[in-house]
Amino acid sequence: MVVLTEISEDSSSSLTYKFDVFLSFRGEDTRNNFTDHLLKALQEATIETFFDDAEIQIGEFLKPELENAIKASRSSIIVLSKNYASSTWCLDELAHIMEQKRTSKHNVFPIFYHVNPSDVRKQRNSFGDAMADHKQRMERESDEKKRSELVKKIEKWKKALTEVADMKGKEANGRETKLIEEIVKDICSRLELHKRSEIPKLIGMESSVRTITSFLNDASSHTTDVLTIWGLAGIGKTHLADYIFKSHYLEFESSCFLEDIERRCTSQKRLLKLQKQLLKDIQATSWMDIDNVKAATSMIENSLFRKRTFLVLDGINDSEHLDALIGTKGLHPGSKIIITSKNGSLTEKCKLFETQVPLKHTKHLLHGLNDKDSLQLLTCHAFGCHEPNVGDKKEMKKVVQYCKGHPLALKVLGSSFCSEDATWEDILESLGKEINPDIKKVLEISYDTLPSEKDKELFKYIACLFVREDRKFTEDILKACGICKPSGIKVLINRCLLTVRSSGELMMHQLLQDMGRDVVRQESPNKPWERSILLNHEECLDVLQNKQGTTIIQGLVLVMRTFENDTWKEPSSVNMKRFGFRSLPSFIWVHILLLSVLWWLFHLFSGIRSSSRKTKGDFETLALSEMRNLKLLQLNYVQLSGSYKNFPHGIRWLCMHGFPLSYIPSDLQMENLVALDLSNSKLLQLWKKPKLLRSLKFLNLGNCHELDRVGHFSGLPLLERLTLARCTSLIEVCESIGTCCQKLEILDLTECNK
Repeated sequence: MVVLTEISEDSSSSLTYKFDVFLSFRGEDTRNNFTDHLLKALQEATIETFFDDAEIQIGEFLKPELENAIKASRSSIIVLSKNYASSTWCLDELAHIMEQKRTSKHNVFPIFYHVNPSDVRKQRNSFGDAMADHKQRMERESDEKKRSELVKKIEKWKKALTEVADMKGKEANGRETKLIEEIVKDICSRLELHKRSEIPKLIGMESSVRTITSFLNDASSHTTDVLTIWGLAGIGKTHLADYIFKSHYLEFESSCFLEDIERRCTSQKRLLKLQKQLLKDIQATSWMDIDNVKAATSMIENSLFRKRTFLVLDGINDSEHLDALIGTKGLHPGSKIIITSKNGSLTEKCKLFETQVPLKHTKHLLHGLNDKDSLQLLTCHAFGCHEPNVGDKKEMKKVVQYCKGHPLALKVLGSSFCSEDATWEDILESLGKEINPDIKKVLEISYDTLPSEKDKELFKYIACLFVREDRKFTEDILKACGICKPSGIKVLINRCLLTVRSSGELMMHQLLQDMGRDVVRQESPNKPWERSILLNHEECLDVLQNKQGTTIIQGLVLVMRTFENDTWKEPSSVNMKRFGFRSLPSFIWVHILLLSVLWWLFHLFSGIRSSSRKTKGDFETLALSEMRNLKLLQLNYVQLSGSYKNFPHGIRWLCMHGFPLSYIPSDLQMENLVALDLSNSKLLQLWKKPKLLRSLKFLNLGNCHELDRVGHFSGLPLLERLTLARCTSLIEVCESIGTCCQKLEILDLTECNK
């Protein structure tokens, strides 16, 4: 129940409704029976109801608080009972209600409680008697001013009674419980209360809310405005759109929120079901009779054209679905459409944008949360509060660092801590090894809906091998491998699966990288030699040392990070940062060294050969001979034995940091190489005999401190980038580079001081 003091004078000017229903009734007739039961039913249905239980004296004027309450309500229920018209207060309420109906979207629900609607319309019987009494009181009034006011009031009351009686209402002449059920159901439907639920709480999206609210409030033009919120799966697009919709849908004549369209639109039948939901929500007529998508689209067009509509289409990534849900006719001026999508180019193919209908389209890219907001969101789901426990904060910050502002990941991992018997250490240990199934399920939607298998292959190879590499470098290599089509990178960018820095560096969220690697792992969970890419250190060693290579393998990465030239070296701070090691005190490294030596001695004397525990990655080149389709190979700081002719001939990218030889052996087949990286190597010269490498575009010899000269550029006609940075012994670069390498764009001689 709401009392009068809760309504301020300012509420009449507010655009926000405080109540769903204003209940107008004659207390002496129905307060203790019908109206009391109706009020209880409304409250149980969570319908916000203004109910004034004050005793009213005959002849009193309507209080201003009640006028404000009517204006602050979306609808009114008028219980027209036998003595309703005898109360001037009730008649004033009725007049204000009908005026509100005429000037706004105020809904009116008349209930004829044991009275005949025609008696109300023509003011007969009790209504006629009541109006006659008011007229007599007016005639007895000696004050001309008051008498004039009463004359005007009586005319308003008569008009209001006639109008309300002409409306379709409910007649209470039978079972009241059934009638009340019907009234509540009708109100819920007419007020679209199914759209209303608790407005979701947002953390860290205040800037986006301001931007979108400004978009909704922009009335500078009479065009239809369209806003696309796009971003990575799980980044919060739906959550944000839901918040915006629930905060603003009452400001429009009609509204509809269609959620998770892509998942729900798996057939024409399901698309038609969504179209019917849209038609129902925007209060179109005869929508149930529609039996095909084309007819439904036509009806949607006509309905949207007639009303100022707020439409949210969530999770839509197919332009055909978009066409079916908004058509091409255009919308009523002042309408607003919000689209959430993982595809930033979705509207480029939308037919509505190809017509002459005036549209204003804006894109809003949703980024992840900052570290502060990420920690707050993680804390909310882990502990149900805003501040983490002091003892957990350090580990939680590591989880935040892994999630990199991804709301879904923060929610899932926080909930895992809350609901499962897990510690933060358990969660941290699992990160990077295997992506959480709940996170993976959402992210995989973006991967599964890529337009072609080529796009999926491109995503997979970039996720596994080319994150933080240069865009052109990556594109040229993968095009040579037959993996990258001209528009491939752009497709991934539009789907929020990849970003490119201004420097050209490819960037990908850690969660997407983990998902890409998991996609490769699932190609053959238990037989790594049957996967397209080998990444895991232990698995690579096993495959190479046991000569299990197959033609399925197209990419392989093996990096011996901590051993070089048989000497243990403490990882540098740069490498520790790059590969995820934490900086440890020197005495701990001594302990690690001692333990490593003891472990090695144990295996040596016990005769156990364990490839997963070797101190260096040594194997025969013959292990590569069966990988005939290998195109992308990284063997960093690896010791090889055997002939280099065993290297597959189709390699496009060969990276061998710490290459142990003083020159490139002549039997290494390099005619298909696009990129060669031998940085940090022992090279004295590039090769003994010049080679013709018609495809080579990128050559990296950086940090080859013993290399003193580079020449024979006549065999490198397509060379575009040559890196010789920090080759401290370099004294000569053959001048033929200027004439032989016409496509050369970059020659890096940083810190080559000789």
